[in-house]
Amino acid sequence: MQQSSGQVPALLDGPGVDVSDARELLFGYLEWYREALMRKISGLSDGQLRTPVDPLGWSPLGLIQHLGWVERRWIRWGFAAEDVLAYPPGGDEAEWGIPADRPTAEVMAAYRDEVTATTSLVAAAGLADKARLGGRFRAPEQAPSLGRILFHLLQEYARHVGTSTSPEN
Repeated sequence: MQQSSGQVPALLDGPGVDVSDARELLFGYLEWYREALMRKISGLSDGQLRTPVDPLGWSPLGLIQHLGWVERRWIRWGFAAEDVLAYPPGGDEAEWGIPADRPTAEVMAAYRDEVTATTSLVAAAGLADKARLGGRFRAPEQAPSLGRILFHLLQEYARHVGTSTSPEN
């Protein structure tokens, strides 16, 4: 039998412990990770936001830009089949890199616009609703459900943002 170290396990992050509805959990955790991203960059100077982090090679602002593109690709181009630019010209370098002359406020506004578009597009949709055809998905057998897309979006945030910076997590 293990002895208690006296350390109390961290409480669950994200939605409240009484939440069991799958839709509410997906949206709650997605929002929690978006907020975690903002908490992690809070207080960073413009220089810190733009400085690549070793060994990753991308900056915090580059991560925000990337996640905006991810939201756009999976929700606007993917789920809603909107006729939008899905990848920036210049590939990964352009998706993750921030030109010196691009204002931080512009990157942040573009990210917030994509989050707002996601929220609006999925507000009335059910988790079982299939992605529309014509954008990312060309055939019915390729089109995932909104639930599957949101789960992918959630894991993208979780992979990049991680969890709290507190020592008990």
